[in-house]
Amino acid sequence: MPWITGVRPISTLALSVRLALRELRGGLRGFVVFIACLALGVAAIGGIGSVASGLGQGLARQSRAILGGDLDFAMVGRAATAAERDYLAGLGRVAAVASLRAMARDAKGDAALVEAKAVDNAYPLAGALGTDPAGHLPALLGERDGVFGAVADPGLLARLGIEAGDRITVGAADFVIRAPLTHEPDALSAGFGFGPRLLISQAGLAATGLIQPGSLVRWSFRVALPDGTSSAATRAAADAARARFPDAGWRIRTRDQASQQIEGDVRRFTQFLAIVALTALVVGGVGVANAVAGFVERRREAIAVLKCLGATGGRVFSIYLLQVVALALVGIAIGLAIGAALPFALAGAFAAMVPIPFVAAIEPGALLLAAGYGLLVALAFALWPLGRAHDMPVAALFRDAVADGPRRPRWRYRLMTGGAIAAVAALAVLTAADRVVAILFLAAAAATFLLLRGVALALMALARRVPRPRHALLRLALANIHRPGALTPSVVLSLGLGLTLLVALALIDRSIGWQLTAELPARAPSFFFVDIPQAEMPAFRAFVAKQAPGATLDEVPMLRGRITALKGVPAAQYKASGNARRLLRGDRGITFAAAVPQGSRVVAGTWWDAHYDGPPLVSFEDRLARDLGLKVGDKVVVNVLGRPVAATIANLRAVDWQTLGINFFMVFSPSSFRGAPYQDLATLTLAKGAGDREEFAILSAVAKAFPGIVTVRVKEALEEIGTLVARLAVGMRAASAVALLASALVLAGALAAGHRQRLYDAVILKTLGATRPRVLAAFALEYLMLGAATALFAIAAGALAAWAMLALVMDVPFHFDSGAVAVAALGALAFTLGLGLAGTWRLVGAKPAPVLRAL
Repeated sequence: MPWITGVRPISTLALSVRLALRELRGGLRGFVVFIACLALGVAAIGGIGSVASGLGQGLARQSRAILGGDLDFAMVGRAATAAERDYLAGLGRVAAVASLRAMARDAKGDAALVEAKAVDNAYPLAGALGTDPAGHLPALLGERDGVFGAVADPGLLARLGIEAGDRITVGAADFVIRAPLTHEPDALSAGFGFGPRLLISQAGLAATGLIQPGSLVRWSFRVALPDGTSSAATRAAADAARARFPDAGWRIRTRDQASQQIEGDVRRFTQFLAIVALTALVVGGVGVANAVAGFVERRREAIAVLKCLGATGGRVFSIYLLQVVALALVGIAIGLAIGAALPFALAGAFAAMVPIPFVAAIEPGALLLAAGYGLLVALAFALWPLGRAHDMPVAALFRDAVADGPRRPRWRYRLMTGGAIAAVAALAVLTAADRVVAILFLAAAAATFLLLRGVALALMALARRVPRPRHALLRLALANIHRPGALTPSVVLSLGLGLTLLVALALIDRSIGWQLTAELPARAPSFFFVDIPQAEMPAFRAFVAKQAPGATLDEVPMLRGRITALKGVPAAQYKASGNARRLLRGDRGITFAAAVPQGSRVVAGTWWDAHYDGPPLVSFEDRLARDLGLKVGDKVVVNVLGRPVAATIANLRAVDWQTLGINFFMVFSPSSFRGAPYQDLATLTLAKGAGDREEFAILSAVAKAFPGIVTVRVKEALEEIGTLVARLAVGMRAASAVALLASALVLAGALAAGHRQRLYDAVILKTLGATRPRVLAAFALEYLMLGAATALFAIAAGALAAWAMLALVMDVPFHFDSGAVAVAALGALAFTLGLGLAGTWRLVGAKPAPVLRAL
């Protein structure tokens, strides 16, 4: 025989390959779920990786246009000095851009918040501005017959009910809308805005009278370096500018950093989607295990013949492992084809949903990673059931219909399974953008698997120990839950994983939506008023009291500052964690106060005396301080209006941000900014019962009486945020749908794997006199009990996971939505029951004689 001792290894391997290929000629019966599970998971991982790569390539290719040049020098509250402008002009061509929020009013008196952007004749240095119809920008924005021109986002035209050729008023100046804006090349660099874009000239901005000392105007000076300037030379120019003007307080970005924040957000979001996709693949691994176990069961006669002819257990294992690997490669290939096509299928959706440049391309690295995951998961879940066939004696194989085989494989197969699982974990951690998140995911996945396994064992133990009910159907259903070869572990694991993910995502989605639509609007003020000149504050206070009697007006001074050093270390070199990294990259609102602000409480240190007049002190929000590694007594330097202010941390505060009231990460002692120009920030909370009509009336009245004050209606701001969140939720739901589909496939595979045992049960019951409805009722009761128990666990586990994500990562209050949970639980019950009965329907009609003869 070819497997006797002395055969060369190459001949042994060749024989195993030949026998494996010969058995595969019988087709893929029983492996449809196996292939589908792998294809689905691989397609999700490969597709998400390719989409993330396409977004990265798009941002990289458009980085110069996104930034508006090769270098960007940004500051708040002041324009560049003559010396600074001359220095920048020596580097290359310069374009100046001023951005601020303002109120636009039409002839009817209706007002709308706009993101105004004043540009000079050199704008844009990179990319192309689009208008409809196309026109020369200086001509569109220039002055004609004493009126300046403007280019507006179509959203502003729709909001005010105007069109091209109509007039609007901003501040003290009138503008004619000369054309709608169709494309703004540097829109992404501006970040998220609460209003539509209004493009005007810098001469037009001066005519508005909105530029006052302390106004929140963001100045950006873009520089286009000579063609061919390398990235290294661009970074060197930025470093030289920092050294030349160390106290300028500007934020300098190069074209390589144009979309740094966007890329970070995209990376974090796609990592979340990739984790969900990996969850789908791991869930599919249960289907792989079920399919392989069913395959080994169906091939018991062939295995018995091979062993009778002298084949060793190792030879049997290698033959069927080769078959499983070959079939896994088929599933992986299908998944790779779908994953490679996904970026091209989604190319149009990105343009419609998010204004991020996207390059649809085949990404070999992402596809190779997906293939690696697919193969490792297939091995991790296939080695255990394949290894069990090694030690099954020939007699047991021939009596398999009535006798159990070995429960566990040999140690070598256990170690191989553990090695494959470890390889999946290592790959997930090593390729993750955030390894801490990857480790937490792996720990959560392992804990969920163990818990679900424990739930299944507990159900089986409970069904075994409960008193025998007198009702025959209930007694039969309980026996099916704990009998040898029961479907309980497979059903609980497959359904539990998918349902846990569904509950968690549903509760996260509902919690965010509840906060935006219920909690925040109920607790938040009605309006924010920005850029209130100090001289106008008494008149504004009296005006509001007349327009909104009974309303509450809160006001604080406000400046903008940028952290430049912490504990003697420049901010650019400081090591920070969490959200603090983002806070160090830009300017932030700051204030000064004699007393602890409302919504804050001191948790470390002490507040300064109300009449304190010494060196600058600052109060930090406690979580920001923790992320920055700061404590009471540490030194920080903040640049305000080009002036460095060195302050000592006097205390740390816990802040309730959920009220949307006035609060700041940094609050300084009142004497810190003596003599510095500033403007006030105020909130207005209307009396209970005030609706949209009252709010719009106040908005229009304030815009008319105080044209320089920016009014932000909180409801509209929350709607804008809600729209953005809804767009992101589409990706989350799509990824969760993949995981749920994997769960459905696994459940279907588990039921198919138990087909033979169910067939025996149905035939014996019918032989003993049971009718078809009674057999179906017994199986339905079993599926109903399994589905209910799994749903209860999934609700608890999903709620816990949602709470952890919301409270520990997203800082959003957890809201348990019983309606969403009930829909998920009832859906799981209906799905389990329907799928189980659909698979059972054919069995109850089987003729007893052929089945009984095969026993």
